[in-house]
Amino acid sequence: MKKPQMMRTATAAAAAAAAVVLAGTIAQADTGSASGSAGSSTGSAGSSTGSAGSSTGSSGSAGDQGPDHIFYIMMENHGYSQVIGNTADAPYINQLAQTANVETNFHGVTHPSLPNYLAAVSGDFQGIWDDCKAGAASTCAPEEFVPSSGDATDQVSLTPDQIAAATAKAHMFGGDTIVDQLEGAGKSWKAYMQSMPSAGFTGEYAPGLVNGQNVKLYAQKHNPFAYFSKVYGNPTRAAKVVPQEGNLDADLASGNVPNFVWISPDQCHDMHGMAPAAAQAAGFPACGYPDSGLDHGAIGMGDQYLKDTIAKITASPVWSKGRNSIVISWDENDYSGNSGGPGSPVGLNGGVLGGGDAPMMVLNNQGNDQKGHQVTTLADHYSVLATIEKLWHMGCLANTCSPATSGSLEEMFHQ
Repeated sequence: MKKPQMMRTATAAAAAAAAVVLAGTIAQADTGSASGSAGSSTGSAGSSTGSAGSSTGSSGSAGDQGPDHIFYIMMENHGYSQVIGNTADAPYINQLAQTANVETNFHGVTHPSLPNYLAAVSGDFQGIWDDCKAGAASTCAPEEFVPSSGDATDQVSLTPDQIAAATAKAHMFGGDTIVDQLEGAGKSWKAYMQSMPSAGFTGEYAPGLVNGQNVKLYAQKHNPFAYFSKVYGNPTRAAKVVPQEGNLDADLASGNVPNFVWISPDQCHDMHGMAPAAAQAAGFPACGYPDSGLDHGAIGMGDQYLKDTIAKITASPVWSKGRNSIVISWDENDYSGNSGGPGSPVGLNGGVLGGGDAPMMVLNNQGNDQKGHQVTTLADHYSVLATIEKLWHMGCLANTCSPATSGSLEEMFHQ
């Protein structure tokens, strides 16, 4: 369930504050103008234009094997100016933005959450606009870009064909993902899901009923691996999707860390939030949705989570060895807009079905001399996946096979 629209409205003042803070703290890179606009997006709903290994891929320079480790942390539902420049609620993130490379023109592929997570690991949002549970028998009508959405996405409409196709689409997808690419390239991987009860857990939410409240800390819609039969239908692979608790800290401390690390915080630590009564029952009252205005508590909890988690990563034995990067991305904005990235789909009358502006940054352990920079290239989740594929010579998946629908953010991993 998404947050009520009234709770999350970015203001012009917040945007101006973000611009002032970043202008004063981050050196502006001369990257030129964005390579395209959301209005000219060439992405199409549910289309898949390639498969793993269909392109040899390449990094930016000959002989470059890319980072030794990439940590990918996915946060939730905030626009760029709600986080960047908001030093009151997110002091750590704004401090981090001074040394990390920050993407100022990043967007969700579409709305709501689930299709963005699918896009991030498969290069395809799979033609759905819902947050339904995984399963071969699970189908749902679109929640967004329809008159009943109850938010700003109802200003743009899906086509009748898109609605019909999405409504009939089973939520267990058979295509390749980054997992197939990683294993094909001889690289290790693991996904850490905060508050997930057990490895390979197939439930939709957890922990469930607590003091009479249905508490949804772990949310399957934020675990994209659960939606692909080649991952969850393979016991060996499913066993690599584990609870964060008792696993991430131990792996970091021991130095036994895979090449690719995916991290999904729970809904009280990824800035998503939940109903106040459920948040109280979970023991995180600050996580509850406010009656109106910005959700300061959820932003603050997410900021502290990132501070703690990134501190553990950078203090681990692996961080100081070789070349390593941490990607921090938000899946979409707060439903207050539908601007898109290079691969966002288009709907009725060419309307862009994008996920709105969102923060995204990369922290590297080498090469940024303690001073990050801004990247202004139009980008989305396909861009991040395409870049990882190129850095590790892993070919491409679906929309990452075309520069027109993905592009590249390699400079964010090199400086």
